[in-house]
Amino acid sequence: MAKNVVVLDYGSGNLRSAQRAVERTGADVTVTSDFQTALNADGLLVPGVGAFEACMRGLKAVRGDVIIGRRLAGGRPVLGICVGMQILFERGVEHGVESAGCDEWPGTVEPLDAPIVPHMGWNTVDVPAGSRMFAGLDPQERFYFVHSYGVRTWELQVTNESIAAPLVSWTTHGQPFVAAVENGPLWATQFHPEKSGDAGAALLTNWVNTL
Repeated sequence: MAKNVVVLDYGSGNLRSAQRAVERTGADVTVTSDFQTALNADGLLVPGVGAFEACMRGLKAVRGDVIIGRRLAGGRPVLGICVGMQILFERGVEHGVESAGCDEWPGTVEPLDAPIVPHMGWNTVDVPAGSRMFAGLDPQERFYFVHSYGVRTWELQVTNESIAAPLVSWTTHGQPFVAAVENGPLWATQFHPEKSGDAGAALLTNWVNTL
């Protein structure tokens, strides 16, 4: 039986592109902002394009922050993409203005320190051992990035040995920044898997296979 995935519609992100990419994995995909549908789906994909503060405003307007929190409390999978990853962190700073995020992870989304911004193009990703997100993918595979902001410091420290530490993948544009995170049911990518060809399709298939 096909897994049911909701692409959360909160006014941000290329919804149809994400929908088509996940449908190609064999999942049934619904694009909606409906609270119960998003809460009860096998998987929730949170896209995002544009400014951190505007995305958070749109997310809260459909109670997306509550949906994400409740799903994660119940161990139900969530995948954030691009700004949909950034809003999972504690705060974002744009043009000197600080905005609160969903605070699933500590840390700050801030301007990339790079000679050319936005960062637009294909990068390899430094993936830690044991990754399920990148399972079966060649380490030299490239993924498509387009963004001006990122998380340059990973701040979460896990001191309880019974809790698995998140797997954090990195890439570099000017300086290193977080490219992807696997943290139990919460996965996220700064790059766009739906725009990353066969490598992105394989990654999305890996996610759907965990649902």
